[in-house]
Amino acid sequence: MAFLQSGPVQTALLLSAAAGLLCGALGVFTVLRGQAFAGHALSDVSSAGGAGALLFGISPLLGFLLFGIAGVAGLELLQPRRAAGRDEAAGILLGAGLGVTALLLHFCLTGHGASGAAQAVMFGAMFSAPPGTALWASGLAGLCLLGLVLIARPLLLATLDAELALVAKLPVRALGFAFLALLALGVTLAAMTIGAILATALLIGPAASALRLAGSPLRAVLLSMGLGLAACWGGVVLAYVSYGWIPGRTWPVSFFIVALLFLFHEAARWGRRA
Repeated sequence: MAFLQSGPVQTALLLSAAAGLLCGALGVFTVLRGQAFAGHALSDVSSAGGAGALLFGISPLLGFLLFGIAGVAGLELLQPRRAAGRDEAAGILLGAGLGVTALLLHFCLTGHGASGAAQAVMFGAMFSAPPGTALWASGLAGLCLLGLVLIARPLLLATLDAELALVAKLPVRALGFAFLALLALGVTLAAMTIGAILATALLIGPAASALRLAGSPLRAVLLSMGLGLAACWGGVVLAYVSYGWIPGRTWPVSFFIVALLFLFHEAARWGRRA
């Protein structure tokens, strides 16, 4: 089959699977913890790493990853202990990340003439990602999923009842920081897959749909991972076949992924009512 024999398609399938599975698992905890805006802020900060990778000619995964981790450190420094100030810290970080991204993309356009730099960073370019990047991303996603499994039970308790977690002498603040670190890695892969602007859709969309249908956190995580994978692979397939729809025009894979996530959410909403 020509579809599976294509090198760019294989890279896209592997990279999107890593992002879809990891974001599907992390998304359930993100929604339960009310940290969707923090995830969006981290994806925008990681976009500066993607722009920097294009400017300095380093691995895109390394660029996104370094700035994503820096975003976690920034959130930890800016975030006050009171819950009301968390969105303020995320908003400040989001603005700073987009500002640095704009600066680095400007240097890319004026210094290297990389006309597609903004498109690649903001809306993804998984078909043109180096094959080695997809392999490293898959390994990173596997390690993150293992880390999430190790902290899942105490993290869930700290999420649902922080006071009870403190009584049980759980390290609530350390658990929160560990989850933010995993979240940064997840949105890094999502940003590389469908772009920094749309990364939040891959993080929140499958989880929001799964939580409407599943009766337990474990089922919600598994269903969310399945929906994330289905949306990513379905988007790759549709983007591949769309090359013949309109001569001379192509459809971006990020559009199809987000469209499928929206359809999944609406189906889950109506299924819940039924």
